[in-house]
Amino acid sequence: MPARELQERLNSLREQLDRNVPLTEEELTTLHEEARQIEAQLKLEEATPDNNLVDSVHLAIERFEADHPDATATLRSIVNSLHSMGI
Repeated sequence: MPARELQERLNSLREQLDRNVPLTEEELTTLHEEARQIEAQLKLEEATPDNNLVDSVHLAIERFEADHPDATATLRSIVNSLHSMGI
């Protein structure tokens, strides 16, 4: 169940990125890379703790918090889902 929720949140993040959100090319690249890493983690059959992934998402939250609250809220949901999955 948490994996499905995480996938839904990833989809939401991608939808936000696909909209004309005022992000620089570097910011877009960073958020797309975060989404790619999270999706790669989801594809693993046996989830093993990956603190780097969670730390990376936390850094993205800090970076985008002031200027992009919708993306930040979605990233926070992703972190919560990762924690629920034990990642």
